[in-house]
Amino acid sequence: MRVTLAGLGCGTAAALTEEVRAALAQADYLVGAARLLSQLPAGITPRRESATKPQEIVKLLLASGCQNACVLYSGDTGFYSGARSLLPLLQGYEIETRVLPGISSVQYLAAKLGRPWQEWVLCSAHGVDCDAVDAVSRNRPACFLTGGTLGPTALCRQLAEAGLGPLPVTVGENLSYPEEHIESGTAAEFARRDFAPLSVLLAEAAPTLPRRTPGLPDEAFLRGKVPMTKQEIRAAALGKLAAGPEDVCWDIGAGTGSVSVELALQTKAVWAVERNPQALELLRANRERFRAWNLRLAEGSAPEALDALPKPDAVFVGGSGGELPRILQAVYDANPRARVCVSAIALETLHTALETLTALDCETEITQIAISRGKPVGTLHLLTAQNPVFLITGVRP
Repeated sequence: MRVTLAGLGCGTAAALTEEVRAALAQADYLVGAARLLSQLPAGITPRRESATKPQEIVKLLLASGCQNACVLYSGDTGFYSGARSLLPLLQGYEIETRVLPGISSVQYLAAKLGRPWQEWVLCSAHGVDCDAVDAVSRNRPACFLTGGTLGPTALCRQLAEAGLGPLPVTVGENLSYPEEHIESGTAAEFARRDFAPLSVLLAEAAPTLPRRTPGLPDEAFLRGKVPMTKQEIRAAALGKLAAGPEDVCWDIGAGTGSVSVELALQTKAVWAVERNPQALELLRANRERFRAWNLRLAEGSAPEALDALPKPDAVFVGGSGGELPRILQAVYDANPRARVCVSAIALETLHTALETLTALDCETEITQIAISRGKPVGTLHLLTAQNPVFLITGVRP
């Protein structure tokens, strides 16, 4: 038996490559999604079975008695294709295989727009979770294969809710079919529209600021009368958390959002938990000020507001409202391996943090930071002491 994994391109039979067309003509057995089987050119074998799951496809092939089979995939076999899962199964049975590429919808859309696509961030939202905000925050346009619950409408809604409503986007519907439609607009506009199930979304790069080392000046933030973690403490806390570019972070008791913003500039996603309405307004303003679009707001009191949040890799607790033990328990219920840093001014908070983290089987570390800043007095400069701050970290071994 010889099996060809064939990419049928983005739509109609006119988009088939000559190599794939020849493979179909020679095939004595076809397996693929019902939609693909129904749109093949005339003169192809009528022996066809509808299947998409790799194990089911292998079972059908082994029972078919065929000599020259084709397994059909939409788009390109190397671009978010089920061919990736089927190929090692066929090789495990020592079945002779070959893979033929197709023209993906990304290539087709780029050609229609007259744009190169080698610099685009390429994402699949077809039946899988997809973070559109993270994708557009990489200083490059992002192109999404859509499907299931995450169509262009849902992806544009993600962008609009993050403050990116004005971001230019383009949707290509039913590409290569007679009803093909390509339209440009904004994320806010398309978040209220309905689109065809066969759609591709291209979102332009979100405006961002140049990356820099942690420890932004306090004066860079909008503050009002809301408490803020100061520059030196903030830089030290970020170092303790050691958040990486793919991490999801929580900032509990976020205040003005100074820690949230700095985490957002380093990581994949940050959830700022805050209950003070004035602080929430400052959080939104500072998110826009620093273009930290991957910073989301969770309005409410912890630990209740934590229930709906994604699993965290790193958590900063800047304010607990007297609920520190319950908050830390909720953190480790969500992820037993989360890295935690608690900021404390009062000795009672220090004691509670240490006691709770120890009871949660964490290895703890206490750092006390006392900062003095120079202040001109006449022709002299005197040091003015700031309140000492404790940073208590917890990590399970």
